[in-house]
Amino acid sequence: MLKFFAKYKFLAIVLFILSVFIVTAIYNLYKPTPKLPVYQPDMVTADLVDTTVQYVRKFHKIGEFNLVNQNGDSISEQDFKDKIYVADFFFTTCQSICIDMASSMQRLQEEYIDDPEIRLLSHSVTPEIDDVPQLQKYAKEKGVIASKWQLATGDKKQIYDLARKQYLASKSEGDAGPYDLVHTENFVLVDKEKRIRGFYDGTNQEEITQLIEDIGILKLEYQPED
Repeated sequence: MLKFFAKYKFLAIVLFILSVFIVTAIYNLYKPTPKLPVYQPDMVTADLVDTTVQYVRKFHKIGEFNLVNQNGDSISEQDFKDKIYVADFFFTTCQSICIDMASSMQRLQEEYIDDPEIRLLSHSVTPEIDDVPQLQKYAKEKGVIASKWQLATGDKKQIYDLARKQYLASKSEGDAGPYDLVHTENFVLVDKEKRIRGFYDGTNQEEITQLIEDIGILKLEYQPED
């Protein structure tokens, strides 16, 4: 018996290695491609969502908008057509979480500087302060590249509606005013169909690393099938 096994030892090793390759190939062939969730308003913490849309369960998308960027140019949802983008809400005079959020946006700008598929969009929650000259000053301080990262200002109600009804990313100020917002650290990942695919803490570098990984996963959805 021992002579029999010794005689076929080499063949057994070859067959074992071959079987490992075959099993691995089959696993990779049928392994499901990771996919990000599509977020709806009813999936998000209620204090970040306007009451008029809190119970929406499907078909939620970022709607139309008309704002002005740091160069004084009008921007709309059409500027992000066929783009994956990351959105947030900030204000230029913020001395708290905005500092870390800006650093995270700078990291994303550097990461995707040569990727035309990816854009960044930061909305001011104090448009009465953040006019075009103020945004220009802030953009210069932060090294903002307009072709990659837009800073947006505009009508206060429209920005409120974007934050609370579209991006589901900011809290209301309450009694301070009908359209006042408490911006949060939320970064929102939006796909090419204007659907929300992820929320991330813009002050946490581990979550920004996760965001970068998720962008890679999202980009796979738009690659042509073999």
